[in-house]
Amino acid sequence: MTITLVTGGNKGLGRETARRLVALGHTVYIGSRDPLRGRMAADELGARFLQLDVTDAASVTVAAAELSRRESRLDVLVNNAGVFEGMVKPDDATAARTERVFEVNVIGLVRVTHAFLPLLHASDRPVIVNVSSGLGSFGMVHDPERGEHAYALPIYASAKAAVNMLTVQYAKGLPDIRINAVEPGFSTTDLHGMTGHGLQTVEEGTDAIVRLATIGPDGPTGTFSDRHGDLPW
Repeated sequence: MTITLVTGGNKGLGRETARRLVALGHTVYIGSRDPLRGRMAADELGARFLQLDVTDAASVTVAAAELSRRESRLDVLVNNAGVFEGMVKPDDATAARTERVFEVNVIGLVRVTHAFLPLLHASDRPVIVNVSSGLGSFGMVHDPERGEHAYALPIYASAKAAVNMLTVQYAKGLPDIRINAVEPGFSTTDLHGMTGHGLQTVEEGTDAIVRLATIGPDGPTGTFSDRHGDLPW
């Protein structure tokens, strides 16, 4: 049985990822800072709830200890929890806004990864999937043929660029773990509050996440991709 933790798993792409991995036979723990929503989502999906606030060091430490009490290992960690902070353009990019986004999207990822590494090392096929964005790709935002080229969102984009570099550095330094970053694509979730033509479904948005969450010990590591294939850094 594959033991999987999905942070921010009570809604959006995290919830859909949990649903699909449960269907594939994983024992999925939904990490959520909101106990009510987390338990409700877990009950509805046939998953398990783990209270986890990625911005709170004590919460993450307690969550890792609780999972260690319940399980002997962790096979898959999906670092999905994230915030968008709206369409903050350069003129509106303040230190306070930057700190809020980086606290969740970057520091939270490091905090969770560090806390759960002992359980991942106990697995014989450990995997980490970091949910990133094409807005964090230097290659994509410089390509006029890409939609990402049209946006100037320094806070969110730089946070996701940090996620990409963390992915590369973790993959280099932890060769026993398959560690990859994914671009889910512009999907119909409440992360950005946008709806309309051209958005992917949440199922399409989780295709790359699920693919990389289910790789074996001989799978790729240190890569960045979406549902269609490899992406430039």
